[in-house]
This record gives sequence, C-alpha cells and structure tokens, in this order.
Amino acid sequence: MDILFYNWQHTLKPFGVDQVTGEKAFNCLVAAYSTPGRYYHTLKHIDRVFSTIQILQGYTNNLAAVQLASWFHDVVYDTEAQNNEERSADYAFELLSNLDIPESTITTVTHLILNTKDHKAAVNDYDSQVLLDADLAIFASNPVQYEEYAHAIRQEYGWVAEADYITSRRQVLEGFLQRSRIYFTPLMLEFAEPSARGNIQGEIQSLG
Repeated sequence: MDILFYNWQHTLKPFGVDQVTGEKAFNCLVAAYSTPGRYYHTLKHIDRVFSTIQILQGYTNNLAAVQLASWFHDVVYDTEAQNNEERSADYAFELLSNLDIPESTITTVTHLILNTKDHKAAVNDYDSQVLLDADLAIFASNPVQYEEYAHAIRQEYGWVAEADYITSRRQVLEGFLQRSRIYFTPLMLEFAEPSARGNIQGEIQSLG
C-alpha cells in the first residue's frame, strides 16, 4: 500500500495537487478497488498496470495522462453491467476535476479509459496503445500467475452458470487470438506476444 500511495503521489506531482487532497482521493480509489466481488480487478492489478506503463513509457506522448488513466480504468467494475468503462470515465472526470487537473488532461484520460472497453487503439494513438498493452500484460505472465488470473476472473463471474461461462470466456479469448497482434508496442509484441498466445490457447483447452 505504501508503494501504491507513493506511485499515486508521483502521478499527481506534475499537477501540483496538495498532499491532503491527494490522499483523500487515494483513499477513495482504495475503497473502490476493495469492494466485494473483486478477485482480479483489485489494487494489485492497478499496481501491475502502473509498473508495466513505467517500462513502456518511452512510447507515450502524454505519460501523466496514461498513468492517471491506469488508476481509474477499472474503478467501476460490475460483472453484471455493460457500461463499466463509461462509468469509470465519469468517475475519473469527477474526481480529477475536484483535484483541479487541467481539462485537456481529463479529456485524454477519459478517452484512454473508454478505449479499454474493446481494447482497440488507432495506429497513431500511442498513449492508448501503452495503456492497453499494460492492461493485457497479464496474458503473458508465467503459467502459475496466468492460472491465478484465470481463476480470479471465474470468481468474479461466479453468478454465471459453468456452461455459459465457458462459452462466453472462450469467445473472448478466441477474439484475442484472431487478432493479427494482441500487443501494440514493439517491446510487448516481441517479448510478450508469444507467451500471451500460448497462455490463451492453454486456457481455451482447459475450458474443454
């Protein structure tokens, strides 16, 4: 938690937000990511995404906006809803406005969050590409971590019958495999793409 708070302060530093106000906002985020029913989309996921963005930051045009978006992209997460990204973007807009973050930055942040809905980015939208690659970095994790991730996703959809879950999950995973590339940034494409495809294929096979 100390590392997370340090990273949050680091994210806000370019905008001159005072520490007390920043800490209140951080506590709101902690509360949001700690709601019941979250097994994967937790602060641990945010920490991983933020860390991956640090590795990929050389590809960004607006690193501060990408970092802010990483904190908010799953702040609203309800597996029974279809508008989590839109609600997360609204949440970010409201909280960042209260922090007096420039309107242009907030507009970029909300755009980035909305692009996590279908994980697609324009050819020249490098900031979205970095956020999306960081969000999907889990696909390329080691087999044990990937299995933990797949299990945690299943727990988040605990209300879905097994047969229905298998059908839907397979559809999502096959959608990624059918893409010409899962990752956008050259670094992730070279070093993470093969592992990601192997892990996804393995999960599809395990679904039966």
